[in-house]
Amino acid sequence: MAVVKLDRITKRYDADGPPAVDSVSLTIADGEFMVLLGPSGCGKSTTLRMIAGLETITDGELAIDDTVINNVPAKDRDIAMVFQSYALYPHMNVRNNLAFGLRRRGFDRHEIQRRVEDAARILELTDYLDRKPFALSGGQRQRVALGRAIVRDPKVFLLDEPLSNLDAALRVSTRGELIKQHRRLGTTMIYVTHDQVEAMTMGSRICIMNGGRIAQVGRPMDVYSYPADTFVARFLGSPGMNLISATVASADGVQVLKLGEANLLLPTEAPSQALGDGAAVLVGIRPEDFYDTRNLRPTTRSCPLKSKVSAVEPLGADTLVLVQIAGTDNEVMARLGRDVEVAAGDILELHVDLDAVRLFEPDTGRALMAKPNGTTGAD
Repeated sequence: MAVVKLDRITKRYDADGPPAVDSVSLTIADGEFMVLLGPSGCGKSTTLRMIAGLETITDGELAIDDTVINNVPAKDRDIAMVFQSYALYPHMNVRNNLAFGLRRRGFDRHEIQRRVEDAARILELTDYLDRKPFALSGGQRQRVALGRAIVRDPKVFLLDEPLSNLDAALRVSTRGELIKQHRRLGTTMIYVTHDQVEAMTMGSRICIMNGGRIAQVGRPMDVYSYPADTFVARFLGSPGMNLISATVASADGVQVLKLGEANLLLPTEAPSQALGDGAAVLVGIRPEDFYDTRNLRPTTRSCPLKSKVSAVEPLGADTLVLVQIAGTDNEVMARLGRDVEVAAGDILELHVDLDAVRLFEPDTGRALMAKPNGTTGAD
């Protein structure tokens, strides 16, 4: 069992300066793959380094399996860390790189051999044990770095942006390798990244951080579908969620969102607070929740938006179209089918999936839609 609990963890580098990590509370379940996600400087790597024992904790408590380890040295925490730079010894072959940490801890020679061979088999490195790092590909070096952690058989794996040095194709294949190894090992893993694709595809849950604090925690699709605020809405997704200023009004006895020349019906899921006529809101729409007339599904509750095309970006699998909504200064990004044929200056009728619309407070940026069970955000 390896449950990691952070209770109001804070880190200050300067007593008079702002905290790098500010009162972070998070419980990571046994065997969970938790991803800490956020932009540079948000505090995610500092949080990971406090868990590892590489940074002192200014305030709060850190516990593994109900044992507070604030003052336990890194070597005694029963964790293993994989760094962004593989940190392999260039003069040692793969076998000795894998075995080095075990030798330092005084393990028996036969036990070292067993663990090294098991890790090499799991990571498909058996044929490379006698090679030195310079003779390995980037992906193979990353597997050696992971293997050096696996041989430790730790309670918790910590991974600090381990794929950022790989090219795009290798990043995809190594990402799949890490998912496979987590399923095989069943060990608690805490993974730091700024790449939202890695977070969405790898994490059991993701914890999005901003300015040293937690913005939202939840299962990937819950966080994606119900962002807790406009930061999460914009950060998660490529492109991020479109945010459009609108006003609540009444039309034919029904409340609508006045969006330029269009009136959008409110989503079926009611906002968490009542909205009166004249209330200003931010309307959030994911690019993939726009449809052109040909691709509109018959069952979709939709509303047409007359738009003028500003730019077109064909991506092969689909096409990104930047449009200006009629009657507004707002430009939004729509993700349409690969066969869409439009050019800058064209007038295009887009349909919005009304049940995918999300509403936010203009002043605070907080979501006005209820969060799904198991999702938490900054309140």
